[in-house]
Amino acid sequence: MFVKRAMLAVLPLGLSACGGGVELMSEAMFMGQANDNKAIDRGFDAKPLTELQAGIWIDPNGCHNWIIDDGVEGYMDARRYPDGRPVCDPSAVRNSVGGTFKAGGTSLLGDPI
Repeated sequence: MFVKRAMLAVLPLGLSACGGGVELMSEAMFMGQANDNKAIDRGFDAKPLTELQAGIWIDPNGCHNWIIDDGVEGYMDARRYPDGRPVCDPSAVRNSVGGTFKAGGTSLLGDPI
């Protein structure tokens, strides 16, 4: 019985630690700041994606895709001409990867593969 009452007394304290984060997130969403900038790595080693090194993957259709691997998260987007058309090359080697896209990993959690 004592354990049950002690747990009920401590539980609200434990949950109150989450309150600040919820309020801050709600405020950021209200202000239009939550997840607006997709160009930022939001991990514990957060930095702009421009600071990571990208490589290029040629998909089965011969189209180029930018890829970044920072060890924990990975990013991919189609490579495009300035007018928005995808960059595709029929003579490119399909399913191949070029570049040092894994070099963006942190020294703590670099990509071992």
